[in-house]
Amino acid sequence: MIRKLLVLGAACTLAAGLVLTWTTTPSKAADCSGGYVGLTYDDGPNPATTSNLLNALTSNGLRATMFNVGQNAQNNQALVRAQQNAGMWIGNHSWTHPHLTQLGAAQIQSELQRTQQAIQQATDAAPKLFRPPYGETNATLRSVEQQLGLTEVIWDVDSQDWNGASTAQIVQAAGRLQNGQVILMHDNYATTIAAVPQIAANLRARNMCAGMISPATGRAVAPDGTGPTTPPSSPPPGGGTCTATVSAGQQWSDRFNLSVTVSGTNSWIVTVTVRSPQKIIATWNGTPTWDGTGNVMTMRPNGSGNTFGFTVQHNGNWTWPSVSCRVG
Repeated sequence: MIRKLLVLGAACTLAAGLVLTWTTTPSKAADCSGGYVGLTYDDGPNPATTSNLLNALTSNGLRATMFNVGQNAQNNQALVRAQQNAGMWIGNHSWTHPHLTQLGAAQIQSELQRTQQAIQQATDAAPKLFRPPYGETNATLRSVEQQLGLTEVIWDVDSQDWNGASTAQIVQAAGRLQNGQVILMHDNYATTIAAVPQIAANLRARNMCAGMISPATGRAVAPDGTGPTTPPSSPPPGGGTCTATVSAGQQWSDRFNLSVTVSGTNSWIVTVTVRSPQKIIATWNGTPTWDGTGNVMTMRPNGSGNTFGFTVQHNGNWTWPSVSCRVG
């Protein structure tokens, strides 16, 4: 999410009085014809790792969105300013990283508002983006987000760095990113920081660039907020085709997240049928309706792009729901 990144060669000369003079020579501008992706890092800032992560990103010409935990931001304001000075975008990731869907509206309000205040104190700007801890969301949380002017951002690709993924596995996950999509990574893992140069190389090889996450759509766009993230919104002539690809998200002892990416059309209707006794307990980036049994969910676009997600309370059945797609 950078404006046509310039790869800069820098020569540093030491003048009298220890004055450093940098001369930069622009070379070929980055080719972003493949589109923009959102690199995101949760759970910072951390004294042991944030500076290393920022160095890795800036030295490889990348910008990213840092979803900071409020307590960490309050205790490490210099690092929040360092994120800002390095050209990163800064988002809200709650004050204590709780399971927000288990809290009441007043507690949720406190978690989000205190984080807004801590980040604004450090940067003079309140975040516009919010990532719910664990990717868990519901109507109460979304209502508080709206009151605070926050756009909810989940993810399309989970790097699994939190789950012990190796650097190679993190790089491989980033290689699946498509135009407009967002990847989940974290601030505090050495494996994640080590992956940065290879992620940068992979994006260059695919003519893609790191971009900002639009507060209007929650999707990755050019750093100045422009540029298409999806094909034209009209259905393809003759009805077109529709393909729904399901990928795994986070999982816990009692539930798991799935992500569905639709290709072939922007006017789609996806049917998700859970397997008894499963229940879908949360959704994001789409507009769901339900049949009388509550076992069949029909999802339609809500302007957040062609990827949506949902949380399944498995109740002992870990088999993924069936998913089908048709052109709307």
